[in-house]
Formats: sequence, C-alpha cells, structure tokens
Amino acid sequence: MADHRTEISSLGEFGLIEHLTKNIELRNASTIVGVGDDAAVIDHFGKQTVITTDLLIENIHFDLIYTPLKHLGYKSVVVNLSDVYAMNATPTQITMSLGISNRFSLEALDEFYEGVYAACEKYSIDLVGGDTSSSQKGFIISVTAIGEVEPDKFVQRSTAKKGDLLCCSGDLGAAYIGLVFLEREKKIFLENPNIRPDLEGEKYVIGRMLKPEARKDIVEFFEKAQIVPTSMMDISDGLSSEILHICKQSHLGVVLYEEKIPIAEETRNAAFKFELDPTMSAMNGGEDYELIFTVAQSDYDKLVLNEQISVIGYMTESEKGKKIYTKGGNQFDIIAQGWNSLK
Repeated sequence: MADHRTEISSLGEFGLIEHLTKNIELRNASTIVGVGDDAAVIDHFGKQTVITTDLLIENIHFDLIYTPLKHLGYKSVVVNLSDVYAMNATPTQITMSLGISNRFSLEALDEFYEGVYAACEKYSIDLVGGDTSSSQKGFIISVTAIGEVEPDKFVQRSTAKKGDLLCCSGDLGAAYIGLVFLEREKKIFLENPNIRPDLEGEKYVIGRMLKPEARKDIVEFFEKAQIVPTSMMDISDGLSSEILHICKQSHLGVVLYEEKIPIAEETRNAAFKFELDPTMSAMNGGEDYELIFTVAQSDYDKLVLNEQISVIGYMTESEKGKKIYTKGGNQFDIIAQGWNSLK
C-alpha cells in the first residue's frame, strides 16, 4: 500500500467523499437519511437530542510523528462520543470534516478512515455527513457527535448537591504519562533517526494516549442499576480541572482524598521512571476520557457493585473550599494546571 500514492486532487471533492463513504452501513433506526444528500435526517422517536463538537488541529492536539493515522481516526471519534456519554446519553451519529494539505495521499486518508469506521462499528454509530477542504499545511479534523437520551435523563455539570459522593470511572494519569514517553522518544528520534524507539513495557500508558476508549459501559451500568448521577463530565483536561468545573457550576466545595484516586500499577511504574508524581499526573494530565460524576449517598450500595467505579470524595458547601487531603494527612487547595490548547 505504501508504494502506491494516489493524489487526492485526482478525485475531486465529490469523488473523494464518495470514495471515503462508499462502504457506510447504517446501524441506527434514528438515521433516516445519511451521507449523499444535502443534509442528514435524524428522528429520535420522542427522545431528546444531545449534540457536541470538537476541533483537532495538527501540532496542537496531535503529533503525526508518533500518532498512526488509523489511531488518530479512531481517537477523533472517541473523544466526541465521550462528551455524549458524559451527558448520560447514547451517541447515534457523527459528522466529520477534514482540512487536508497535499502532503497527504489518498492511501493516508484511507488509513485515517479505517480508524474512523472501527470506532463507528465498536460504538454502533452512523457517520452521516461532513466536508473536506484543502488546508495550507496541517491536518484539521472537526467532528460533531449526536446522541439521544430519555426525556430529562441527561446529566449536566451544574446539578451536584451538597453531600453527594464524588466518583470516577477507570484509572487516571495514564494518557499523560504515555504522552511524556512519546515526546521523549520523538526527541531522541529527531536527534538520531537511526535509534529505534524504546517503548518496551509501556504498552498500557501509550495505548491510553493513542487509542483511548469512551465509557459506554458506565452509562449502560447506570441504566441497568437505575442510577442517575446528579452531575457528570468527562476527564479530558485532568481531574483537578474537571472537579473545579463541577464545583463552580454547582456552587459547591469538595473534599478529595489522594489515596482514593485510582491509578493503575503500570502508570505508577512508568511515572517513577520519569521521576513524575503519579498523583500530579492524574490531577493535571488530562486525555484519560474517564467519567467524573456525583451521586446521592443513597446510591452507594449500587455503585460498589461496579469495580470500574471509585468513590474519591464528596461535595461540601462552597464556603468550605475545594480541598485535597494527601496521603500524608495534609490538606491543600485544588488548583487546575491542566492542558490548555489556548496557552
């Protein structure tokens, strides 16, 4: 495949869209009209519609030196689906628009779309539209995700209550440590292109960076266990930043316990190699795409049935501030030093 290069310009815009979308299969009854008309038609049969959109720009949000195009296609879908799940909703459709420079061949785009379609299949969603344009140099990706939710079962950031338990899914800090590894290997490679990357033993953290998953399973668990979180969001900018969003929008304070923050053994070991603090990686790293949410204390007995969920603190009145209690018994204010692409 790598030997043959097809220039994108040889197809023209409509030819390109036809090429990239020729094998689409529709998976959702709510998709009435998909790709191929002036607009898609979606009917959610009495459910409420959730819409979210994301822009990913080369060298700001991703680096093609160490990001395979297939992984990038997959991740660009997943990060949007994560926002739909964070509303306690089920994603059903996406649109995807690309800005592409002429350094990308048709084969490279096919590879990117392989990842897009793999994500669509895994999460049972339909690609129903988008646009392609030429870009002067970088690769630009814009994805919009659409989902459905039972009337008024959606969950916002602003509705936590005093006394609620603060919980998160999965484990945190892995994607940040994965990024640190990849950046190190990139630096070594740029200095000496003959040196092979040494990613031995770091498959877990690198996988969490390059191929994250959205927590569909947690939202399905809520439905089955009849839990409706009182507030929720996904962790894209780091735990501290997301906690502060919930506090600010719900007008509450929080107590967070360092020892309760879930960090995988692989993440701890990798952090120590870099002399990084695993807790700081979880607090400020971002891109884990786990869910952070609050629930009423009365739901605690249901929560403990799911080992993918950790209770990490509780919500207080706002006068009490936003505190983290360390393993050593000290307390500090939670401050956000997370990822900010506008720096």
